[in-house]
Amino acid sequence: MKAIIARAFAPLDQLLYGDWPEPEAKGDAVVVEAEAIGVNYPDGLLVQGLYQMKPPTPFVPGMEVAGRVAAIGPKVTGLRVGDRVAALTVVNGYAEKVAVSEAMTMKLPDAMDAADACALICGYGTSHHALKQRARLMPGETLCVLGAAGATGVAAVQIGKAMGAKVIGVASSPEKQRIALQAGADIAIGYDNLKDALKEITGGKGVDVGFDPVGGDAFEALARAMGWNGRLLVIGFASGTIPKLAVNLTLVKGFSVVGVYWGDFTVKEPQAYADNMRELVSWYLAGKVKPVIEGIYPLADAANVLKRVLGRGASGKLILKP
Repeated sequence: MKAIIARAFAPLDQLLYGDWPEPEAKGDAVVVEAEAIGVNYPDGLLVQGLYQMKPPTPFVPGMEVAGRVAAIGPKVTGLRVGDRVAALTVVNGYAEKVAVSEAMTMKLPDAMDAADACALICGYGTSHHALKQRARLMPGETLCVLGAAGATGVAAVQIGKAMGAKVIGVASSPEKQRIALQAGADIAIGYDNLKDALKEITGGKGVDVGFDPVGGDAFEALARAMGWNGRLLVIGFASGTIPKLAVNLTLVKGFSVVGVYWGDFTVKEPQAYADNMRELVSWYLAGKVKPVIEGIYPLADAANVLKRVLGRGASGKLILKP
């Protein structure tokens, strides 16, 4: 079968589109024939050796796929060949087929598009876990989402609204701010004078929950705009700069900085992860959340698509298709 192969940790240009051994359905694994493959920021870090995890090389990157079950292992109990599923996998996703544990799959309703299903896994899964378990966002609170036009940011905006928050979306251009508003943000602003803008919008009270997948200078501005008992969520560092925190701010402003590592959450708390995914699917079917799919591209174009994601040039979710 065809796959995207990282022979070694190297720049994205060195990814290869070539032949890779077909996976087998062993034990509790199922083989999923991909209809859609999600592209995520950590995928680009992984192939360059810049992520927390470093798999043995060579390897196939990719953590989310949606499609049909092509084969099942002897210990599989709840799936049959032909079932439509979405699957979470640490690696191996950028391929025509992938083997994944039954526990890491989710049956898809007929009404759910395969590309939307991919978006619900990592991007929406991260944002949902961040806002539900880590921030414990409450109705009526003010949520500020940085990078509000990206795949994870759009998810945070929509989930924040579904949870009853007032949402401020922050994005770098008027076009991206429009995307944040279309996703449901009550207000959309840029990064210029961010601290002062947030204080003005909140009437001096400050932000209850800050959602930051960007890092860099924006993190510091958001930290200085946090309100009493606020929760500042550390999602990632799309700016390329890991910020430093003046911890005296947390003392005098009385807010918490909370790390969000969704990948470990899915492993350490599988039941909570499964419950979250069921809630996301129910919200999707009710029209409360709807992924923004910017484009669907051939699997062979994975390197160029990853460059757009890492360069913060994407608005919404990018999908690969075998």
